[in-house]
Amino acid sequence: MGDFIKQLTGVRFVAAAWVMLYHFQPALAASGVLVPILHEFLRLGSVGVDLFFALSGFILTHTYLTRLGPKATWSGSLNFWWLRLARVYPVYFVMLNVAGLAALAQGIVTGEGRRDWMTVPSYLKQVLMIQEWGPDPSRGWNFPAWSLSMEWLAYLFFPLLVLVLWRAKDRLSPLALAGIAFLCLTPLLYIGIVRDDDPFLVQGWASTIRIATEFTAGSFTYLAVRRWQDNPEAKRVSQVLAWMVPLLILGIAVIMGNIPGLQWEGLPDEAPRGYVVIIPLLVLWIGALALSNGAPSRFLSTHTLVLGGFISYSLYLIHIVWYGLWRAGMQVIGIDGGPLYLLSTIFLIVSTVGLAYLMWRLVEEPAREWMRSKVGARKVPTEEAGEQAR
Repeated sequence: MGDFIKQLTGVRFVAAAWVMLYHFQPALAASGVLVPILHEFLRLGSVGVDLFFALSGFILTHTYLTRLGPKATWSGSLNFWWLRLARVYPVYFVMLNVAGLAALAQGIVTGEGRRDWMTVPSYLKQVLMIQEWGPDPSRGWNFPAWSLSMEWLAYLFFPLLVLVLWRAKDRLSPLALAGIAFLCLTPLLYIGIVRDDDPFLVQGWASTIRIATEFTAGSFTYLAVRRWQDNPEAKRVSQVLAWMVPLLILGIAVIMGNIPGLQWEGLPDEAPRGYVVIIPLLVLWIGALALSNGAPSRFLSTHTLVLGGFISYSLYLIHIVWYGLWRAGMQVIGIDGGPLYLLSTIFLIVSTVGLAYLMWRLVEEPAREWMRSKVGARKVPTEEAGEQAR
């Protein structure tokens, strides 16, 4: 098993691009290209992070379930944690400091001075990747990095989760495993639906609930896919779902985006209330793509999409900082609309992808291979080649 790696690598790019364009909505609107249907779809772009969380659980279970095995050991766990740091920490650390320097420079130029969050304790939390832990997140610096803090928490607990997964993988039917995957999402669906004062879903341990539920759901989805991989009927159903789920998500986005009671006052670019209902569909889509070899899977497996998947982590971590610098530059030269603004927005998107590629080639991969070499890991890990835990 593992034929799904290419298409799920392509999904990584879809998730990162969705988050990027979600943040770029003001620029797209000022350029005149944010038409209604596109706007409703991009408003849901924050769930690209949720897609990453579920995908992370799915792929890490595929990669490490057998390696970590039925019994947790310190040596196996330490090796896993080091390899995860090799994957995520180099770009994370670079962009943490770039973001800090960019914010400091902007504060000097504008006369606003140092930001409130620029303190030594806050910086140390960021360095240790613990800024999002607990009920009172400490965001700032490179804003998207909050999700890496959550990923790191999931990595620390993953060897224990494997003990459960190992015992469930052959004892439960694939349908039961799939059912558990979706039951895991219940706490997230509950808080996402009942809370009416938390548009960004960050209050009261919400971030921890997001990673715990989605990562675990992704892990159990992998177990179900593993059991269904030789089932012709499951593959036929997955072919249909691979097409239908994205169309269903788009339909839900348009419907929810046009219901006045679901909108957050003063936040026209944010996902409507109750948007978490699409998260089970994202988990379902991952499973369907892993089982299918239809057109959606083939498209996501193309060289361009796979390369996009490789650079997706760097894209995710650099886009907000680069966007901030771009906006400052546009203010300085006094362009706020018209054809020149449109061309500059196109430049923003293309240059963000280009910078992500350079970060991947010059920082992410070399640093990752150097760190992996310290524990004797092979240079080109085939199973992990498409793996990314955003």
